[in-house]
Amino acid sequence: MEKFGFKRIRPEDIEPNLIRLVEKEWMLVTAGTKERINTMTANWGGMGYLWNRPVVFIFIRPERYTYEFVESNESFTLTFFDESYRAALDICGTKSGRDCDKIAEANLTPLFSSEGNPAFEESEMVLECKKLYAGMLRDEEFLDPHILTAAYGLKGNLHKLYIAEIKSVWIK
Repeated sequence: MEKFGFKRIRPEDIEPNLIRLVEKEWMLVTAGTKERINTMTANWGGMGYLWNRPVVFIFIRPERYTYEFVESNESFTLTFFDESYRAALDICGTKSGRDCDKIAEANLTPLFSSEGNPAFEESEMVLECKKLYAGMLRDEEFLDPHILTAAYGLKGNLHKLYIAEIKSVWIK
């Protein structure tokens, strides 16, 4: 990643407010190989310390095309961009990679880390993450039923939760 202008930092040295980044500025969840990748915009997730390691947690609905990429790879990346890429994030959040080359439409340039993880040249920060845990959210586990109905309606359509170790953090 150094050849693309990124420098490696420790996860504990991440400076931006992650809640603001995820909620307001969004991120791309990307997985795959040099032969085949997909990405999606996300604004649900977080970061913390669990099982004696720095981790992220993200949520993906099984019907999303990116789901199969995250499922079939042991790692994924989270990439963060400056505000000038809002239109690109809109494209990646509203179009499906099943139907078009949304990465090209968003004018994003894929790059791959030395570990083979996909990211984008235009990003400001890249988190390389290795999956540790995955499990479906379940209706009956919601302690506050208002959250379930507000976020999912009456029919469910719940996300899968992924917890992943942050293996590398790259910033520009």
